[in-house]
Amino acid sequence: MTTKTTSYYTASVDPYLGQQESRRRKLLVFQTGTLNLALPIESVKKITHYTPMQGSGTTAVGLIHIDEMELTAIDLHKRLFRVPQPPREGRQFLILAKNSIDELFAILVSQTPSMLELPLSQIRTLPDSYRRGDTLEIASHVTRVQENNQLLTIFILDVDRLVPPMGVGDFVF
Repeated sequence: MTTKTTSYYTASVDPYLGQQESRRRKLLVFQTGTLNLALPIESVKKITHYTPMQGSGTTAVGLIHIDEMELTAIDLHKRLFRVPQPPREGRQFLILAKNSIDELFAILVSQTPSMLELPLSQIRTLPDSYRRGDTLEIASHVTRVQENNQLLTIFILDVDRLVPPMGVGDFVF
């Protein structure tokens, strides 16, 4: 049995049958502007109510205080569309997630995220040329799902591109 690995998604393939096992991947799906985005569920720690971001306001990155911790917060709307998330009536949420070195960060979302479970065969790696040429360079994979008679494209975010891992030796005072 051979294993093919692409970033977060691993699928086993039987070389004699040439068929992918029916393994599945859980995703936390949310909308930012006109885009449907997702995080691998393994990266998500919890969803909490919105806490205002602190910072200069000139970038899409800010700081929030949650559970006696200071966390990096990302306004994906501002990062992807170059304008802050429009003010919204009602509740907003923060998705608390972690990158590959377990550094926690938060993503501001304006609607309640949902859970989606898909077979690995429906998840495709984004071409490097697309990632280099679009603001969606933070996405690593894509999938398409049918929902309410509509075909949705969902971009799966790469947590290490959102918050790059930084070792202690990399930090400069």
